[in-house]
Amino acid sequence: MTEKFLEGKGALITGAASGFGKGIAMAYAERGAKLVLVDVNEELLEETSNKIKQKTNQKVIPIICDVSKSDQVKNMAKQILKEMDNIYILNTNAGVGLNFGKDIIRIDEERFDRTLEINLKGQWLVAKEFARKMKKQEFNDTPLSGKIICTASIAGMIVDAKLPAYSISKTGVIALMQLLARSLAPKITVNSVSPGYHVTGIYNNSEDAMIMTMNEGNVKTPLNRLGTVKDVVEVMLFLASNQSNFITGHNIPVDGGIAEIGVPPYYFKSDV
Repeated sequence: MTEKFLEGKGALITGAASGFGKGIAMAYAERGAKLVLVDVNEELLEETSNKIKQKTNQKVIPIICDVSKSDQVKNMAKQILKEMDNIYILNTNAGVGLNFGKDIIRIDEERFDRTLEINLKGQWLVAKEFARKMKKQEFNDTPLSGKIICTASIAGMIVDAKLPAYSISKTGVIALMQLLARSLAPKITVNSVSPGYHVTGIYNNSEDAMIMTMNEGNVKTPLNRLGTVKDVVEVMLFLASNQSNFITGHNIPVDGGIAEIGVPPYYFKSDV
């Protein structure tokens, strides 16, 4: 039987309609959390919300919001804090990977800006709007008032020349996480998770596209397989649990070992 360790708590996940966000949301609901699911894809968000409600019988509030827009984030936070005053878990997960395959010199400015606005600025805006309220909360089963979990990436640890703007944004997410951890201690823990090569929407949910990307860069995982959404969800569950209460300011790679062995240097050669 699944332990309901999030019962009586709320969890907000951005980028929740698909991929990691969808998996995280389902897992939290199964552990008893009431959910706020945030995404820009209205149709997919409604589908995911209904599926989770039907399977878990938990309260799910779907919210359409572009996390890169401060006015939308403020309105979203205002609405949610009226309906749910116990957001304990904040997963800043929304992200995009644009301009795949283009060298850093060749990226167009619009897509460079858009990538950083969603992946980095978006996480900051959401954390900023909810952190102040979270710090004032109290729960009976934990000395903490909340947990923030940021989705970073292995590309933020070992830059990916085929995703330069994405790499820059995710490096920034890791720095943002560390700054938030310092600022919000001791009541709120803040950590990040860095997935490696996982089949998600960033790669159009295509295992073939993922394998091609790895082959082009001669990238191998020591565990010799692609990651799954479940691999990431299990770490997110740990960080949401009381077992992780003494962990803050850390980035946890879930990458099959790529961060340990590194990416071959010739992967970064440029023809500019």
